[in-house]
Amino acid sequence: MAGLAERQLNPADSFWTWRELMYRFAGRIDPEAQYDIAAQLYVEMLEAGYTSVCEFHYLHHQPDGRPYADPAAMSRAIIAAARDTGIRLTLLPVLYMSGGFDGRALSERQRRFGHSVDAYLSLLSTLRAEQHESLRVGIALHSLRAVPADALAEVLSAIGDAVMPIHIHIAEQTAEVDDCIAVRGARPVEWLLANAPVDARWTLVHATHLSDSEMRGIAASKAVVALCPTTEANLGDGLFPLREFLALGGRIGIGSDSNVSVSPVEELRWLEYGQRLITRQRNVGSSAAQPSAGQNLFELAIAGGLQSCQQEGAARDHLVLDADAPALAGVTPETLHDRFVFAGNRPLLRSVSVAGRVVVENGRHAQAEAIARRYRGRLQALLTDS
Repeated sequence: MAGLAERQLNPADSFWTWRELMYRFAGRIDPEAQYDIAAQLYVEMLEAGYTSVCEFHYLHHQPDGRPYADPAAMSRAIIAAARDTGIRLTLLPVLYMSGGFDGRALSERQRRFGHSVDAYLSLLSTLRAEQHESLRVGIALHSLRAVPADALAEVLSAIGDAVMPIHIHIAEQTAEVDDCIAVRGARPVEWLLANAPVDARWTLVHATHLSDSEMRGIAASKAVVALCPTTEANLGDGLFPLREFLALGGRIGIGSDSNVSVSPVEELRWLEYGQRLITRQRNVGSSAAQPSAGQNLFELAIAGGLQSCQQEGAARDHLVLDADAPALAGVTPETLHDRFVFAGNRPLLRSVSVAGRVVVENGRHAQAEAIARRYRGRLQALLTDS
């Protein structure tokens, strides 16, 4: 649905109106469509230079909310797409139980997402038994508004000290902050830090709207904040307080989230540019130890990504840039990262290797054409049905 929600249908267009279109698409996707969409996404990610993906996955059931004969059918479609394209996958089945902080039932369009705690833990157990070197399985708590406090405590108790990724959307929207204060008496991150054992296993996705004490708490916990600047801009979320958070020793990663754009270069560029717009200064993402904004943000994102994905082998994956690209003419080790992040819009990658296997050569994935052909047909069918 990238590019299909950019016409004003409501004078107060926001994340919440965008979500309605997303629900319409989600209601039409079955395991076969899930595979085709995921495969196209993963090809695009690999060609852009991502070698690992944390898949925040909450489209579990049939449109009416009934489980498939195999309750893991939608998850297996994603696993198959990752295997066939060659990307490392950290699969994060999402727990989604309520429609708001007030505990309201899921709407008709949200039933596909819903689980009881027992059913969710069963799915998690099934998938974790299938882990291998390039497949990690963790948990995603959709958000504080979608996971009641007692359910969150029950899931965290069940996993105990297990070393596994734990992700949650949090403080993305000001409305979410206001609702959390009204119902739970605290801001979202404030509440989470006080009620959950947040540590280095955790990734807080977005965390856009933070108080100073919340920033200090996240930094002290050693959790990663996953920043998704293209999505946060597309949805009108706001800008993360990057300079202040990094000054506290905070850890960051990047993601494409809604996938309106799929490019680590664009995420890093707009992470920096957003800060320049609000501070009216340049090179905000640099540091005293690393004066290159491009290199500092790149290295922070790599470190945060490795921690967030828990893909140990990913540190050995590598990208080869096109030395003949005009944007890299005269490049030096000192200017390489800044050229990669800030110079032009032509892809600079020549090849990408994952787990010792070349998956992108001469800038193209070997299966790109066939996968794109299936995706085009699938998308056309979805648009026709809508």
